[in-house]
Amino acid sequence: MRQETKCIQAGYTPANGDPRMIPIIQSTTFKYDTSEDMGRLFDLEAEGYFYTRLQNPTNDMVAAKIAALEGGTAAMLTSSGQAASFFAVFNLAGAGDHVISSASIYGGTYNLFNVTMRRMGIDFTFVDPDCSDEELEAAFRPNTKAVFGETIANPALTVFDIERFAAAAHAHGVPLIVDNTFATPINCRPIEWGADIVTHSTTKYMDGHDTAVGGCIVDGGKFDWMAHADKFPGLTTPDESYHGIVYAEKFGMGGAYITKATAQLMRDLGSIQAPMNAFFLNLGLESLAVRMQRHCENAQKVAEFLQANDKVAWVTYPGLPGDRYHERAKKYMPNGTCGVISFGVKGGRAAAEEFMKHLQVAIIATHVADAHTCVLHPANSTHRQMSDEELIAAGVGPDLIRLSVGIENCDDIIEDLAQALAFV
Repeated sequence: MRQETKCIQAGYTPANGDPRMIPIIQSTTFKYDTSEDMGRLFDLEAEGYFYTRLQNPTNDMVAAKIAALEGGTAAMLTSSGQAASFFAVFNLAGAGDHVISSASIYGGTYNLFNVTMRRMGIDFTFVDPDCSDEELEAAFRPNTKAVFGETIANPALTVFDIERFAAAAHAHGVPLIVDNTFATPINCRPIEWGADIVTHSTTKYMDGHDTAVGGCIVDGGKFDWMAHADKFPGLTTPDESYHGIVYAEKFGMGGAYITKATAQLMRDLGSIQAPMNAFFLNLGLESLAVRMQRHCENAQKVAEFLQANDKVAWVTYPGLPGDRYHERAKKYMPNGTCGVISFGVKGGRAAAEEFMKHLQVAIIATHVADAHTCVLHPANSTHRQMSDEELIAAGVGPDLIRLSVGIENCDDIIEDLAQALAFV
């Protein structure tokens, strides 16, 4: 099936007389006839469900749809995009380990890595996504367990060179994790370019309607854990909490990573997505292909308007010819990038705040990538905890305005921006 069809059909095939829509299994527990039946589930010897803190049928059907869209072999839903980023890395790295990350990533992910996970004993090296080959090579250590980047960085709109970072990661025997939230699998499938694991904040374009917070992790199923057994003992040595199961041996390249994340991390941390939220997410997925096309069309027109306006100091949008990442975007995302634009108005921070006060169609919200046009000043909100040096490294200057172009009539969006800019 093509992507537009997968958005509708993948993940759930109703049998004769079954509900047409994915059913909401709003139950914490599941009944079994014998204790032996339950025991086989706890030993990972049988498929099924026993407690929604680990798995739920509704969630798994929606996760299967996202796995199909990304071209992966297995997926799991999480309670948020932050949980997905944490699980994706923590499933591979523990105290004393090291991870390389692009410096140009979402501020919340940067804080997760640089503050919280450092407290857990995991060290991170942040590299410029456009660093030289020598600088990238120098970042690797014997205890490096993964490389992380965002397809399109939030909000710097850096386009990540997936193929290059995948080659470097694989040369050192570690997987590449790519957050594909902004591009979505409609515009980019990182696994096809060498990524091994893909994450999403499903709260954004996948849901698309400000309805449900959530996240997802997709395993590409191509990384050979046993070939690098010494680096990943959690996957290649016996797990005594499951009677000595070796995940990479029992579940193979296509299932080991997600099974471990479910059986260990979700079991112990419980960051499960609510089944009702998964149902809302599936509704968003059904229109994802249509909405992404409209987001990109609108954003291209808005970016061109901003670029031509004399009140605007600069515009960053990969769809603009001449943009620093235009050629790379054409390689990885030939059909469009996303609906998010970063720009600055003349007059800096104060002018940005004045401009935002007068918007009428666009709303000020700590959100991005949904049907509504919304705007945010990251240095004053999502990236507020970062120093000026860290802001610059992440590509987020104090004057940066993040504009998430929705699917309203584009003329209304442009007219709203024009009247607000008149006050600057």
